[in-house]
Amino acid sequence: MSLFEVADLRLAVPDLAEKRPFRAAPSIEILRGLSFAIAEGASVGIVGESGSGKSTLGRALVRLMEPTGGTIRFRGEDITHRDAAAMRPLRRDLQVIFQDPSSSLNPRHTVGRIIAGPLRFHGVEGVKGRVAAVLEEVGLPAQTARRYPHELSGGQRQRVGIARAVALSPRFIFADEIVSGLDTSTQAQVIALIERLRADHGLTLAFVSHDLSVVRHLCERLIVLQNGRIVEEGDTATIFEAPQHPHTQALKAAIPLPEVEAGWLG
Repeated sequence: MSLFEVADLRLAVPDLAEKRPFRAAPSIEILRGLSFAIAEGASVGIVGESGSGKSTLGRALVRLMEPTGGTIRFRGEDITHRDAAAMRPLRRDLQVIFQDPSSSLNPRHTVGRIIAGPLRFHGVEGVKGRVAAVLEEVGLPAQTARRYPHELSGGQRQRVGIARAVALSPRFIFADEIVSGLDTSTQAQVIALIERLRADHGLTLAFVSHDLSVVRHLCERLIVLQNGRIVEEGDTATIFEAPQHPHTQALKAAIPLPEVEAGWLG
């Protein structure tokens, strides 16, 4: 069963650099007619060069950005142009882990308050116990709830971002370059954590990364973007074994792809 069905998805933003007095700014088309499906429980990697539309695609899926054309169906329902009030019941099912936890976690709030906010917003009962449980689930002691983001390491802050995303038991998580700012050992720990949470919660995951070795390990399917268009899509192992599009071949050739030893993530 498809969790998402996307057809001819387009998204344009104003080009403010080209705006002239008394005239509307011209548009830049970021996504240019994307069509694909994401099966429930799947892990999909979204790769491409900088500016190819990876993050924009993820934000459009969870309706943090509104498309200018095409359709997005979530569990069979058209959510392409739903307003904020109509999207509210779906927000707990559509969560995001942002690239930089330093900017996505409110520095004035404790970790406990950060995680509790979405729970209270959606009327979840037993908030304090749920916060403690989800912190322990992501490998942080319950006492972390009393600390502020600046008191934590980068890896710990990213775990808080993951905890906030999974606290509501969502159906779908968009993870946007979540290991790019971490050292190698911490990256491995976060990837192992994501894998465990996927298995435990039956999560569907869209994972954006520049590190193709991480995508190859974590994702079963792959979407390759270039200039806002899908140039290759399919089974990850098959694409890595024999990429068909020149852009995919160039991405693979440009980034070291070491063989992942058994037990590395353990």
